[in-house]
Order: sequence, then C-alpha cells, then structure tokens
Amino acid sequence: MQKIRTLLFLSLCLFFPIAALSQTTGKARVPTAKTETVQFESKLVGKKLPYLVILPPDYETQPKTSYPVLYLLHGLTGHYDNWTTGTQLTEYAMKYRLIIVTPEGNDGWYTDSATAPTEKYESYFIQELLPDVARHYRTIETREGRAVAGLSMGGYGSIKFGIKYPDKFIFVGSMSGALPAARWKEAQMINFVRPSLLAVFGKDDNPTRPANDIYKLLKEATPEQIAKLPFIYIDCGTEDFLIKANQEMALLLAEKKIPHEYRQLPGTHNRPYWNKQAKEVLQLTERFVSAPKTN
Repeated sequence: MQKIRTLLFLSLCLFFPIAALSQTTGKARVPTAKTETVQFESKLVGKKLPYLVILPPDYETQPKTSYPVLYLLHGLTGHYDNWTTGTQLTEYAMKYRLIIVTPEGNDGWYTDSATAPTEKYESYFIQELLPDVARHYRTIETREGRAVAGLSMGGYGSIKFGIKYPDKFIFVGSMSGALPAARWKEAQMINFVRPSLLAVFGKDDNPTRPANDIYKLLKEATPEQIAKLPFIYIDCGTEDFLIKANQEMALLLAEKKIPHEYRQLPGTHNRPYWNKQAKEVLQLTERFVSAPKTN
C-alpha cells in the first residue's frame, strides 16, 4: 500500500507543478501557485472569453490579503492558455505574490473592430474583464495594483492600454511587440496578418487606424498626458522582423522623455525568447506594483 501511494504521488508530479515533499517524510508541504480558469461570457463581444488565473502560493492561506494583478496578453493566432502551455510561467510565478491573469483576445488586436460591431476587444478588456477579475479575486483596485504586458499582438495591446487608460496601470510591457499594427498599410501587410488587421482596423483610410496608432498617440501627447503615463517596458530580439519598429518606439519614448526601459536582445519571434522574457517581466512588475495589502 505504501508503495502504491508513493507511485501515485510521483505520477501526479508529472502533471502538476507541485513543489512539495511526500507526506511520508513528515515535513510540511510547500505552498504552490494555484491555476484555474474562469469561463467568462462577454456581452460586448457576444461570446465566451475564458481567462486563466495563476494565484500566488499564499493566496488561500492569507484570506484577508489583497494582491496586485498582472495581465498577460497573448499574440496573434494564440489563446488565453498559451502563456502556461508555451512557457514556464506557472513555475516562474511561484516566486511572486502576484495574481496573474491571461485573458482570451482571439485575433482581435485588443481593439474595437472597425468592421464588426460586436468585436469590441478593447472595451471588453477595460469594461468587463477588469471588473470581473475584481469580483472573483482579492485584488488591489488602484492603479498601483495593476500591470499589463504581452507578446507580439499582445505587446501592441498592452502599450495601447497604458497610453489610453493611464489611470488603470502603473506598469505596461511589450515583448516582441507588433507595435505598428494600426499604421500598417494594406500593401505592407504580411499575408498571415492581413485578414485580422483589415477586419480590426479597416482599410487604409479608416478612422479606427489613427485612433489606435500608438506612435501617433504618443507624438501628440501633451506634457500633462505624458506625466500620467505608466512606466513602459519594451524588448525585442535582434533577429526579430519587428526590431526596427521597436527601435523606432524606443527613440520616440526617449524624445518625449517618457519613463521607459528598452532592451534589445539576441533572439527572434518565437516561444524560447518569450519564455525567457516572461521571467524578466515578472521581476519588473514586482518592482513597480504595490505590495500585497492585508486588511
């Protein structure tokens, strides 16, 4: 019987990130990060948009404590669970007293579509998702308790959210960001991104484009608006096809004297690069957000 229990425990460890000692040792079990999925129904988008949550190891043992939240956005053709299936995010999260939320964005570029009235992925994120997370979990509901970051399409979305809603985020980050999404002309679009870009931003003369062009928004920002912006973090691989666009953004941030950090690192547009940078984003998030608060 003892042998069966030991084998069962070892088999479970193959599937779950359990950092604990076997009960047969007599030592205390080490708390682990808990992962769960919320099946959220969006009224603005008109469909189910699940989101995954990674809770800090002490969440269940500290019932009077509220935690800061990091929202991590996926890239084009991705989905809400990509961060946990494609990187070691769950393992990295063990070190931090953060709630991490990875929402579903489909191929909506985290923008209210110019061509499909029900595809409101920006409004959904701000008006529905943030409040729903606050209802389900003990979150710090101030700007200092909230950060957003993402990769590729998600990098564009996170920087845009920081610019358009600076009162909601203290830190925003982009990894390999597709930052020029709203300004890419139809003739410049790579084949695999063309359908989603045209569906979301419309033709070249559609007003949705300048309204969501983050370079334009920053160039036209007043000193008062700049003073309210969150800290902006950007990184990109030197072999990434988006490197020039990210370099241009870094120069613009420096020109406008916007607090930021830009990292240019060896790598391309792939999961190994994002896996490495996810660890960096967690460290940066912890530096800027508020510490957990106990009532």
